[in-house]
Amino acid sequence: MVEVENMVSSPEPSSPISKIIMVASIAAGIQFGWALQLSLLTPYVQQLGVPHKWAAVVWLCGPISGLLVQPIVGYYSDRNTSRFGRRRPFIAAGAGLVAIAVFMIGYAADIGVRVGDSWEKSTKPRAVAVFVVGFWILDVANNMLQGPCRAFLADISGSDMKKMRTANALFSFFMAVGNVLGYAAGSLKSLYKIFPFTTTKACDVYCANLKSCFFISICLLLVLTILALTAVKEKPYDKNAMGTGAAGGAMLGEIFRSFQQLKKPMWILLLVTCLNWVAWFGFLLFDTDWMGKEVYGGIVGKGRLYEMGVRAGSLGLMLNAFVLGAMSLAIVYFSKGVNGPKRIWGVANFFLAICLLMTIVVTKMAENYRHANPTVGGAEPLPPPAGVKAGALLIFAALGIPQAVTFSIPFAMASIFCSNSGAGQGLSLGVLNIAIVVPQMFVSVISGPLDGSFGGGNLPAFVLGAVAAVISGILALVVLPSPPPDHATPTVIPAGIH
Repeated sequence: MVEVENMVSSPEPSSPISKIIMVASIAAGIQFGWALQLSLLTPYVQQLGVPHKWAAVVWLCGPISGLLVQPIVGYYSDRNTSRFGRRRPFIAAGAGLVAIAVFMIGYAADIGVRVGDSWEKSTKPRAVAVFVVGFWILDVANNMLQGPCRAFLADISGSDMKKMRTANALFSFFMAVGNVLGYAAGSLKSLYKIFPFTTTKACDVYCANLKSCFFISICLLLVLTILALTAVKEKPYDKNAMGTGAAGGAMLGEIFRSFQQLKKPMWILLLVTCLNWVAWFGFLLFDTDWMGKEVYGGIVGKGRLYEMGVRAGSLGLMLNAFVLGAMSLAIVYFSKGVNGPKRIWGVANFFLAICLLMTIVVTKMAENYRHANPTVGGAEPLPPPAGVKAGALLIFAALGIPQAVTFSIPFAMASIFCSNSGAGQGLSLGVLNIAIVVPQMFVSVISGPLDGSFGGGNLPAFVLGAVAAVISGILALVVLPSPPPDHATPTVIPAGIH
C-alpha cells in the first residue's frame, strides 16, 4: 500500500450547497473554451493547411498533456502547503495559462504570416506550429483547472456521499451552461463585428469569429474563477502532517505504484470509463466536420456549404448542451439507490451506441438527396432538406442524455471509491483522467487512417465508437460494483493513494 505517514485527518464537514455551486460554476468558463475547441478548431486547423486525415493527430496534444499533467497536478495538489490552500493556487494558475493559450491559438495565422508564412498559400506551417504550441498550453491549463476543481468539490463535500454526487452533477450542469454559451457563440457568423480589430489580411471572417469567441471565453473564465476563489476559502494544509511522504523524483514512482495497488472496483471503473471515451471521442472530434462534409456535402475551403454545415453543427451542439444541462440536474434523482449509478451508466451507453449508428442513416439520406438532385456547371450541391437537417440536429440533442452521465457518474463513483479506500482525491481523479485520455490518444491516432481507408469520411470512427459503447454498457451493468449507500461512513482520508 502506497501511503504517506501521519497524513491522516478526520473527514471535513461538508460545506453549504452555495459554496459548492460557486466552485462548480468554474466549469462553465472551462467548458466555454472546450466548446469552441470542439466545434471550431478542427475546421480551423484544416484551414491552416492540415489535411483531414492528420487533423486528429493535432488533437493528440490534449490527451498526452492530460496523461501527464492531471495525475501530477493531482499528486501535488493533495500535498500543497500554500497558505492559499491546496487546490486554489492550481486553479488560479490554470485560468491564467488558458488566457495566454487562447491568444496564441486565435492569432496563429497572424503570427505565422509575420514570421514567414505566405497568406496566399493554403498550407501555413508556421501558423500550424504556433497553433499546436498554443493548443498544448491550453490543454495543460485545462487539466490544471479540471482536476483540482473536481478534487476541491470532493473536499468541500466532506463525508456526505449524496452531496458528493450532487457536486459532480452540478459540475456537469455548469459544463452544459458553458457548452450552450460556446456553441451559441460559435454558430454566430457576425460576432467578429463586436471586435473589428480581429479581421486581418491573414485572418478571414471565420478566423476573426474564432478570436472573438475566445476573447469572450477568457472574460467568463476569469470572472467565475475570481468569484469562486474569493468566496470559497481553503484551510491551509499542515506541513507537520506531511510526515515522511514521497516527494520530488519519488512522485512518478508513487503514481505508477498506485496503479498496481488499486482495488478492484477502481480498476473496473477505469475499464468502463476507457471504453466509454473510445465511444465519445471520435464524435467529439468530428461532429461539426461531419455536418459540413457528410450532411451538407461541402468541401473545406471551397464554397459556402462546408461553413454552413459547421454552423449547423454548432447549433446542434447548442441543443446538445441544453439537454445536457437538464439531464445533469435530473441525474441526481435517476441514480438513486444502491444500483442506480451503474444502471443509468449502462443504459446510457446503449443509447449512445444507437445515436452514433443513426449518423449512418442521416448521412445516407443526405447522399441520396444529392444524387437525386444533381447540379450542373460545377455548382455546389444543394443543402440537405429540412428533414435531413432535423434528423442530424436530433442526434446532437439526444446525445446530451448519455453525455450528462459520462460527465458526472464516473467522477462521483471515483470520488466515493477513493474516499472509502483512503485515497487522496487529487491523485485518484488524476488516475481516472488517464482512463479518459488514453482512449483519446488511441482514437486520435487511428481515426485518420481508419477514415482514409473507407473513403475519407467520419463514419468509420463513429461505428468504432458505437461498438465500444455497447461493450462499455455491458460491463457497467454486469461487472461494475455499486458504490456504498449514502449513509455509509467513509474511512479517514490520507493524501496518498492505495
